[in-house]
Amino acid sequence: MKVVIRNSALEASVWAAHYIAAKINEKAAKTSEPFVIGLCTGSTPIETYAELAKLVKAGKVSFKNVISFNMDEYVGLPESHPESYHSFMHKYLFDNIDEPKENIHILNGNAKDLDAECAAYEQAIKAAGGFDLFLGGIGEDGHIAFNEPYSSLNSRTRVVDLTTDTRIVNSRFFGGDMNKVPSQALSVGVATVTDAKEVILLVMGPKKARALKDCVEGPCSHKCTASALQLHENAWIACDEAAVGELMVNTYRYFKDLY
Repeated sequence: MKVVIRNSALEASVWAAHYIAAKINEKAAKTSEPFVIGLCTGSTPIETYAELAKLVKAGKVSFKNVISFNMDEYVGLPESHPESYHSFMHKYLFDNIDEPKENIHILNGNAKDLDAECAAYEQAIKAAGGFDLFLGGIGEDGHIAFNEPYSSLNSRTRVVDLTTDTRIVNSRFFGGDMNKVPSQALSVGVATVTDAKEVILLVMGPKKARALKDCVEGPCSHKCTASALQLHENAWIACDEAAVGELMVNTYRYFKDLY
């Protein structure tokens, strides 16, 4: 695991965007095969997506040969709802880059057979060749995607029940009313994420400090599903100074010196 610490959330977000763009360009220079990327939602990746859009506009990277899969979607929320992850992704990324519509994959939380939808999603990822890179975030309790604490570290895309804590945190997007937040979601599993050749986890702000500590310094445990990245051979964490407040001083110094 490699931890990149920047002074601000914006600087960490920009670092992640340029790293992703470099990886897309690197593969494009070697092969005509598409670059397959996993994408996340929430407030954390917004600045990374904004920087990627700037890079596309400037001609420094193209998503024309990129295939994307989003990590999750609420169950029962219309795709047109402003807080659906379909709406989020189009607003903050897809409408601002050149990725072909047919290359965009987002779970259908309104599918008649949710289990079949999840199984088909895993198959689509496999058919695309697997993830070159997965961009994720982390919850305040250490969850990655909607893999709540005590989810199996071998889990795959499935229907998940959202904890009260997660619904309370996400209620800020629903006018502060937790009851408006769906109680279920479709989510890629922990193993779906860790199967990627590379993973970048965005961790910003003091509210994520405990989760970052558990992810980096704690045991690899299903209590903190993001800690599964400890076993990944090429995992990055991009964070700001505010998120590292719980790390041991020597841990902080080690990563600050290297990256």
